[in-house]
Amino acid sequence: MTSERIEATRRIAAPASAIFAIVSNPAGHVEIDGSGMLVAAPDASPVTEVGATFVMDMDREPLGDIPMGKYTVTNHVTRIEPDHLFEWGISVADRPQVGHLYGWLLDPVSDTETDVTNYCDWSALPEEYKSRWPIVPLEMMERSVENLERIVTGA
Repeated sequence: MTSERIEATRRIAAPASAIFAIVSNPAGHVEIDGSGMLVAAPDASPVTEVGATFVMDMDREPLGDIPMGKYTVTNHVTRIEPDHLFEWGISVADRPQVGHLYGWLLDPVSDTETDVTNYCDWSALPEEYKSRWPIVPLEMMERSVENLERIVTGA
């Protein structure tokens, strides 16, 4: 199976540790999500280990792309490397982990700058789901990185 990975990278004027503190706190994803969806994880606390879960309430109606309406996803942390990587996969009520992964990859450039990549990897999604699940657009990943920069820098 070929890789189906969409990613957007941006240099942010902040140390990797400060950025990681935000991306590993699911409650902060409310503002990081750049898709226009209503996303909430209000009872979540920062995630520190693989296997941890956090729940987000979603609403795809603002996107106008898929008539999914409001739904809940459970996110399962699949990889975590402090100050470097935070990755999770999702599941929905009628399916266990669906097979696509989201993540934040942080590459320190200096003590005050970090290259931040937001990605979605669909390569593990079962073939029978690929025709029903549209691939996340690059614009969504780019907006997420831009929103993260605004949160981190206060701009």
